Amino acid sequence: MPNVTVAQALIRFLSVQYVERDGRRGRFFEGCLGIFGHGNVAGVGEALLAQREQMPYYLARNEQAMVHTAAGFARERLRLSTMACTTSIGPGATNLVTGAAAATINRLPVLLLPGDVFATRGPHPVLQQLEQSWAGDVTVNDCLRPVSRYFDRIQRPEQLASAALEAMRVLSDPAETGAVTLCLPQDVQVEAHEFPEELFAPRTWVIRRRPPEAGALAEAVSLIRVARRPLIVAGGGVIYSEASEALARLSAQTGIPVAETQAGKGSLPWQEPGALGGIGATGTLAANRLAATADLVIGVGTRWSDFTTASKTAFASPDVRFVNVNVASIDLAKHSGLQLDADARAAIEALTVALEGHAVESAYAAEVAVLRAAWDEEVLRLYGQRHTPLPAQAEVIGAVEAAAEAQDVVVAAAGSAPGDLHKLWRARRPGSYHVEYGYSTMGYEIAGALGVKLAAPQREVFAIVGDGSYLMLSSEIATAVQEGVKLIVVLIDNRGFASIGALSRSLGTDGFGTRYRRSVADGVSLDSDLEDERLDLPIDLAANAQSLGAEVIRAEGIDDLPGALSRAREAGGVVVVHVTADRRVETPSYESWWEVPVAEVSDRPEVREARALYLEERERQRTHLRPGGSDE
Repeated sequence: MPNVTVAQALIRFLSVQYVERDGRRGRFFEGCLGIFGHGNVAGVGEALLAQREQMPYYLARNEQAMVHTAAGFARERLRLSTMACTTSIGPGATNLVTGAAAATINRLPVLLLPGDVFATRGPHPVLQQLEQSWAGDVTVNDCLRPVSRYFDRIQRPEQLASAALEAMRVLSDPAETGAVTLCLPQDVQVEAHEFPEELFAPRTWVIRRRPPEAGALAEAVSLIRVARRPLIVAGGGVIYSEASEALARLSAQTGIPVAETQAGKGSLPWQEPGALGGIGATGTLAANRLAATADLVIGVGTRWSDFTTASKTAFASPDVRFVNVNVASIDLAKHSGLQLDADARAAIEALTVALEGHAVESAYAAEVAVLRAAWDEEVLRLYGQRHTPLPAQAEVIGAVEAAAEAQDVVVAAAGSAPGDLHKLWRARRPGSYHVEYGYSTMGYEIAGALGVKLAAPQREVFAIVGDGSYLMLSSEIATAVQEGVKLIVVLIDNRGFASIGALSRSLGTDGFGTRYRRSVADGVSLDSDLEDERLDLPIDLAANAQSLGAEVIRAEGIDDLPGALSRAREAGGVVVVHVTADRRVETPSYESWWEVPVAEVSDRPEVREARALYLEERERQRTHLRPGGSDE
């Protein structure tokens, strides 16, 4: 039995874990991101040094960012492989919380290995330890409990085997996966123990495709056959289960159109006749129009977030029913839907066979075609609107789409870009659209793009990031430079928080507190969103990016952008294309709504007006209680 430290045993264990699906087998952990401190340098740090050939190490610049990088990697690999993240105790560990929440909400496997205080409590309290007067066994790492799918603290070497196996059970389970945290007290990390040899034998975790139960499948087929206006809503589960080709066949065979969530965008390439694009609060007019009158909605691999349902206003027909295809039990019963507990691809393939010879009515198919054509024209209009003096963000997105090839990946996360991308971006293949919108984490963009590129070095990766997100987490430009990774970062500078500024204006608060501007200026009103150069800050984000090691290309307007993007494709390393856009030019909402409460009383007439509109929209909300199955 090998006599090794706990940290050495853990890294050795992780390096021989494999995942298999459909006969394809690969390593689950392809590296470890980390920042060393006194809580992990002598334990996990030494183990990674000793086993660097088996477990590559990547020095990150920010603990939150490293989790985003691992999540981006896992998503690009369809959750079949990921990375671990190690930090010291204290602030390094608590910096993981936001990244862990994003990974768990988006159901992406990431393993977190934060250091912890001494298990012996000998030098208690240690540097960076938060003492609690009411508990002796709580540390700051307990902040990670509610944002982790599995949490454990390894207090003795004998606990490692069970903790590591439980971690793998959760990480490799499509229904349970998310962030997994194994806390490692710094003294336990370096403690030697004779571990059983079997712990270090290669181990394969097989992901099996769960078929739909025959009775539920028959009920779903019956509902589809009698539906006059059926609609499929494709979520992230379609992407992760590699069900896109099956979905295309089902849509082509039956004529049932497909709308997509943020995580599911790209499930059906935009050229397909049944592709409607995004749905909900940031959806297309085609998808939202059809959703409003749908009598049957088939949700595949979606968790039905409020953006997808437009805060429960999207599906307005009083006769609408739902069929939910999912492996996660928490999503199966939403909207009282018929529960098809199955792998997305297995369910779609079974539905295709059972629906042979069935197609939607010709009038409905014609309506879908008309709406699709009209939407294509609208996208081209927005891409070419030629707004002056500064371009609209939609124009910038159009230029990036024109520069991207089918296999390239666009990455975004927070602000106004995800909404515009969900509406406008025309994904040509699954996996080419990567927007983190489960948690909408500001700062995800560059770090997530780094993970995507590490997972797929053959693909060009475009990270679209606003100035707000950039200022929160630009540090991983340095990490990408360090690793020699090629990224194209499109930095849209609009001098403030464009998305929340627009929301503020719609709520009657005039964009208050959303501009990057001076706090003091003689004779200038500071609480409005009006332009005034006396308030501008002397911030040069392009120069900042250059200082981190990136090559910077400044596009002086929309006409410069295609050339800048072309040069970026030809360059090596990290390239930041900087362009200034007009934050006040918004893309329409296309008959959708998102609920944000408005002050019930206010001295501002604009707020009172917004409150009246809010109450009108709330009247459209519906709680879907009609049973989806045969129990009605």
